[in-house]
Amino acid sequence: MIRSALLCATLLLVLAGCTSRRETDPGRSASEMLLFSEAADRAADKLTFNLQPGTKVFVDATYTEGTDSKYAVSAIRDRVARKGGDLVDDKGKADLIIEPRIGALSIDRDRTLFGTPAMPVPLVGLEIPEIAIFKRSYQQGVVKLAATTYDPKTGLLVQSHEPVYAFSNRKDWTLFFLFSWTTTDLMPEEEKKEWIGD
Repeated sequence: MIRSALLCATLLLVLAGCTSRRETDPGRSASEMLLFSEAADRAADKLTFNLQPGTKVFVDATYTEGTDSKYAVSAIRDRVARKGGDLVDDKGKADLIIEPRIGALSIDRDRTLFGTPAMPVPLVGLEIPEIAIFKRSYQQGVVKLAATTYDPKTGLLVQSHEPVYAFSNRKDWTLFFLFSWTTTDLMPEEEKKEWIGD
């Protein structure tokens, strides 16, 4: 009886030594931030603005919300500047106002596991680690953008931009407990080689 108890305790300690804790500084991981920003850049690139070079443009972010909305609005401003618009910070000086709408700016997650999930051991304060014969963790950044362009002097509609959609993804794979790798479209191949990931 005592021998069995010692054997169980030893096994639990060995298993506990295999566990790891994910820590992120700041609160969100680099992958999560890249999923948001990459999808936002792709969505902004799909917006087609009919601008005459030198048009003074005010991008009105009044009706955008969310943690990453500022990045999405900045991506739209970049798109306007690349199309030849002159960005202004005062509505009174603008020839055109672009009012963006963010319909989605989030991350979807999906996880498939064939094996045994991690399980806490009651009263001992330890956790038996996950044993994955096959595991796929999937994260997808999703962005939906639209915009209304109008004349600031008359309020008349100039252009209504139909919603555009963009996606980014990261997949983490594990096979037979030991082999793991990541596939992602978040960055060019050269940068992927240097990225450790989360």
